[in-house]
Amino acid sequence: MCGRYASSKDPGKLAAEFAALDATGGAAPGADFNVAPTKRVLTVVQRHPQDETGEADLERTERSIRVMRWGLVPFWAKDKSIGSRMINAKSETVTSKPAFRSSIKRYRCLVPADGWYEWKREGGAKQPYFMTPPDGSSLAMAGIYSTWRENDEAEPLVTCSVLTAAAVGRLTDVHDRMPLLLPRGAWSQWLDPDQPDVSDLLAPPSLEIAESLEVRPVSTAVNSVRNNGVELLDRVSLDAREKAVGLDREQ
Repeated sequence: MCGRYASSKDPGKLAAEFAALDATGGAAPGADFNVAPTKRVLTVVQRHPQDETGEADLERTERSIRVMRWGLVPFWAKDKSIGSRMINAKSETVTSKPAFRSSIKRYRCLVPADGWYEWKREGGAKQPYFMTPPDGSSLAMAGIYSTWRENDEAEPLVTCSVLTAAAVGRLTDVHDRMPLLLPRGAWSQWLDPDQPDVSDLLAPPSLEIAESLEVRPVSTAVNSVRNNGVELLDRVSLDAREKAVGLDREQ
């Protein structure tokens, strides 16, 4: 699963990396090295632009960086608190689950990340690891989103979930699930608002993508959401028993 990740790039940098416009309107969250459920996060969407009357221009689309809350609240939900249990959607069942099946057809996004955290139980304790591209590029986690209103007069709440898939390659040594990572060549298809069927993109990430990531042991300080600083990304030394697992190797 993906329950914590890091996102340190500002909307301008992400806009350049994802060939998008910054549509955050100054409301973007700052650098966050311990993103947790229900926090505001940056996402990438592609929609038909609308004029002042709300009429969509179906002849073109516009890719933009938007702010959403992590933890999807379906449009039909009675209470937004359900979002805290909807941070992930399994790629194997996302098209059939009532909470997600509408979004996967019409409202898909990318969730940029520096990397994500996962915990491996070793000798009764859990050691956190940070999975990240060694070159500093952003991961594009497949996401879906939804718009919810408490009532007709309330401001809309836009929320998202990160899709997960079966882990592949040596990532299985840490956990059996991982975010559904999309390569650059798949971004346009995933974001296309006129393409309801993306079933061919729901398979686990390629072994090439998984093997390209650094699997970095980090401090247990990340266990607490109160801790949030770049030092959470620092590599820590493991004892001889943990090193024997073979995860503490440089890329």
